[in-house]
Amino acid sequence: MLSVAVVGSGPSGVYTAQALLRQSSVPDVRVHVLDRLPAPYGLVRYGVAPDHEKIKSLQNSLRAVLEDERVTFVGNVGVGGPDGLSPARLAELYHAVVYCVGASADRSLEVPGEGLPGSYSATRFVSWYSAHPDVGADSFARDALEARSAVVIGVGNVAVDVARILARGADELRRTDVPRAALGALERSRVREVHIVGRRGPSGARFTTKELRELGALPGARVSVDPAELALDPAYSGAAGPAGAPAPPAVVRRNLEVLHGWAAGGGAVDDASGRTPGDASDRASGGAVRRVRLRFFLRPAELLERDGRVAGVRFARTAPDGTGGIRDTGAYEDIPAGLVLRAVGYRGVELPGLPFDPVRGTVPHTAGRVLRNGVPTPGEYVAGWIKRGPTGVIGSNLSCAKETVASLLADAPALALRPAADDPPAVLRSWGLRPVEWGGWLAIERAEAELGRSLGRGPVKIPDWPGLLAAARDENR
Repeated sequence: MLSVAVVGSGPSGVYTAQALLRQSSVPDVRVHVLDRLPAPYGLVRYGVAPDHEKIKSLQNSLRAVLEDERVTFVGNVGVGGPDGLSPARLAELYHAVVYCVGASADRSLEVPGEGLPGSYSATRFVSWYSAHPDVGADSFARDALEARSAVVIGVGNVAVDVARILARGADELRRTDVPRAALGALERSRVREVHIVGRRGPSGARFTTKELRELGALPGARVSVDPAELALDPAYSGAAGPAGAPAPPAVVRRNLEVLHGWAAGGGAVDDASGRTPGDASDRASGGAVRRVRLRFFLRPAELLERDGRVAGVRFARTAPDGTGGIRDTGAYEDIPAGLVLRAVGYRGVELPGLPFDPVRGTVPHTAGRVLRNGVPTPGEYVAGWIKRGPTGVIGSNLSCAKETVASLLADAPALALRPAADDPPAVLRSWGLRPVEWGGWLAIERAEAELGRSLGRGPVKIPDWPGLLAAARDENR
């Protein structure tokens, strides 16, 4: 029997387990999927917006893999860090270990004022409304949502997600699994204006057309685009780009069509305050309208401060440089905001005991085999973002996992000669750890369903470590 540990139960980890189960060269394989959290599914549970029910339904296919009799879920077991198992010790229990630990750190803006109160990473905001137990239920409940205006820096799907949650009414989120404290805070939110700002033009944005259109479908929200900023983009205006430049991809053309429709709808910014025609009537109608403004060719230069908190963002105006890049124009614009969310990308974090490339934010590898001093280490592999960087969509992890598993299977005859524990979870318990296996996760699901019923809702996530672990221990109820 070949015994394999997969560290991480998000899509890359589960797809790795699935690839191991589907192969035919090693007929007898056992896979343990380890996770630091007592709940599986990684970013599908803790990163997908609660109103994206179709994407969240991916949990069903991941679940089918984790319920296979050849797979064991082992939650509440960290690897690396001061409280986790070292890779060396984990290697004592398995013939091979595949690390699918993602890219959990946010990229910083590296501008003055970034650390001011009221300035947060978008990931922290996502984790809060997704009930990640590391963040805590009340971290945004006190003052962040007191702001009338918010700036989201970045033009990818995460930026659109957080802007949509800020602009969506709490009544619409009540039918989702968003935790109680987050729902209550969003219900009391005073945010009425959300700016989504990118340093490049719309053709350089990374959001999908589906995500973009969802903004325009928000009840009680109005989306606007500055036509002048849209016209600056060569892909929109038809201006000649760099010599030999290919035509814009289809997704860019579709995005530009959506943005054109919003710009044609009267979304021009008509003064330095950021107001557009119609703002006065919006306020006169009761102030219920939320405004979402997409801004382009603005590079964050500084976060502004007032009374010890963030008060806005100073942007440097950029423009196309004629070679496919951008240049600063020397002009600046301030956008007032009491809440700033930074959504400019992710970065891998070093796992103590594994080699790490600090420039790329990945573990050095060749076809998924971990490299130490340029030499593959027997029995150590990587897949997912920690292997290739934070690129691609969820489905990109399928081919990535298959490549890594092909390398592992090629090494399998030698790996099977290594020692491995007969019952790794029992060994973990003897080392003082308290793994949560599949029965514990099912108990968490039941507890979340019961919590939702008590609130007159569907299942509602438990947002804290004590609550999750208490539910997991009550497997027999």
